[in-house]
Amino acid sequence: MTDNTTRLDHVVLWVREPIAAADFYEKAVGLAPLRITEYAAGQVSFPSVRLNDETILDLMPLTMAERMKMVPGAADSAGHPVNHICLALPGDRFDELRTRLEERAVPVSDFSYDSFGARGMARRSFYFRDPDGNVFEARHYE
Repeated sequence: MTDNTTRLDHVVLWVREPIAAADFYEKAVGLAPLRITEYAAGQVSFPSVRLNDETILDLMPLTMAERMKMVPGAADSAGHPVNHICLALPGDRFDELRTRLEERAVPVSDFSYDSFGARGMARRSFYFRDPDGNVFEARHYE
């Protein structure tokens, strides 16, 4: 694999209820919540969850859409879905994630095998949706 200093810093997801979304990502997906207290107190515009040491998912309330003016038409992105976001996990954490989702009655797809990704061929993967309809793929390579 080529050494590349470009990294994924964050992905912004549109959500209806940021605190409920953070709860889902913490309890069902196993991600650490960030800035929940500050968001609830009105000190920050959105909370986040930590994916890893380098990457977070920002949980942007749909009510913020009209304030998105960084480029023309940015506000129109609210409700425009990304096809899916893929989380690569070690095999044991992959199995734990699926178990947590099933315990919470979150529908999951059947397993896919040997699908191509950033690190080559992944042994297994499956898909699930968060409460706001965002689609995620979970996979492991080893």
